[in-house]
Amino acid sequence: MSTDIKIPELPESVADATIVTWHKQAGEAVRRDEVLLDIETDKVVLEVPAPQDGVIDEILAPEGEVVTAGQVVGKLGAGKGTSKTEKPAEDKAAGKPEDSAPAEAPPLSPAVRKLVAEHDLEPSAIEGSGRDGRILKEDVLRHVEQQDAAKASEKTAAPAPRAEAPAPAASTPPGQRAERRVPMTRLRARIAERLLEVQKSAAILTTFNEVNMAPVMDMRARHKEAFEKRHGVRLGFMSFFVRAATEALKRFPEVNASIDGKDIVYHGYFDIGIAVSSPRGLVVPVLRDTDGLSMAEVEKGINELGEKAKSGGLTMDDLTGGTFTISNGGVFGSLLSTPIINPPQSAILGMHTIQERPVAEKGQVVIRPMMYLALSYDHRLVDGREAVQFLVTIKSLLEDPAKLLLDV
Repeated sequence: MSTDIKIPELPESVADATIVTWHKQAGEAVRRDEVLLDIETDKVVLEVPAPQDGVIDEILAPEGEVVTAGQVVGKLGAGKGTSKTEKPAEDKAAGKPEDSAPAEAPPLSPAVRKLVAEHDLEPSAIEGSGRDGRILKEDVLRHVEQQDAAKASEKTAAPAPRAEAPAPAASTPPGQRAERRVPMTRLRARIAERLLEVQKSAAILTTFNEVNMAPVMDMRARHKEAFEKRHGVRLGFMSFFVRAATEALKRFPEVNASIDGKDIVYHGYFDIGIAVSSPRGLVVPVLRDTDGLSMAEVEKGINELGEKAKSGGLTMDDLTGGTFTISNGGVFGSLLSTPIINPPQSAILGMHTIQERPVAEKGQVVIRPMMYLALSYDHRLVDGREAVQFLVTIKSLLEDPAKLLLDV
């Protein structure tokens, strides 16, 4: 009797998914909870495990097919089948002890598997720096760089070809320009869809201000070593912005609200999304209940979400919800930008690079580390006055960080 391999339940906001990779083929043996296939939604890549031990009888939905929750994509039957990890018969016949087999390598994340496949690499040749030797995305990229460097070195050391040797054929015919066409990923397609949707459905305006970062930088320089020693995490700039934004959201509840049809939903909690880059594109994992988090807890939460984004380990729960978003284009060198709202939220704060600029203080021109701030907001819900005062509140809290501690 065979068992159905089904697509698991998807969150309400996700209608379907695409099968990215089948890790097992028909006739192969599998164990309970072993990963059978990866499916990609518009948010994350999910792994579908085997419901029980058995053998893959049939694959009903191939790679690239769009599937829905509960859909049967394969059949799992009883039996031993074949296994890629099974020891050759001649090894057993030779009387080799079972315990001489090498330990099974830690499983690869979807993002790592994709990189390994793209570069046609052998995972066993890559040294993993993660827990229990797990291979991370950075390990794969470092391995690729080392291979490229070795090839370049060999090419440099190789003797120059004879003058009469024929030139290698060009990859692109003369007179033609190269181009490459690849299908858009579900994440990229969803990003494009949502950004276009919000620009059509929301009345987006952006207000700007600038903040003197010297007080935050001075406080961070004075206490970063003690902070890291006590809490085991570095003190960054983002925790100051999360705390300042949370306090400003308390004072201006419209910015923390959202529109649902003809109703306004005022959220009594503060879940702040932090926009980060991942191998699959821009994602916005959510830091929950920021009003109850200490600076150290904020830093630890951000680091954890960032690591999960890099390794492809973000879950649906990490990416759903959120009442406000912070985007830091400054890490890429952006001096000024107008961020786009993440629907159904009503506002987003854009951070930018810190740059020393001349400013006027008490009638004198001085050099200060300045950062431009941008707040894009939905004018259907947030008036200009509230938006400007919200940004001024953040500026005031950052230029006098003691206010964050004293709650004034």
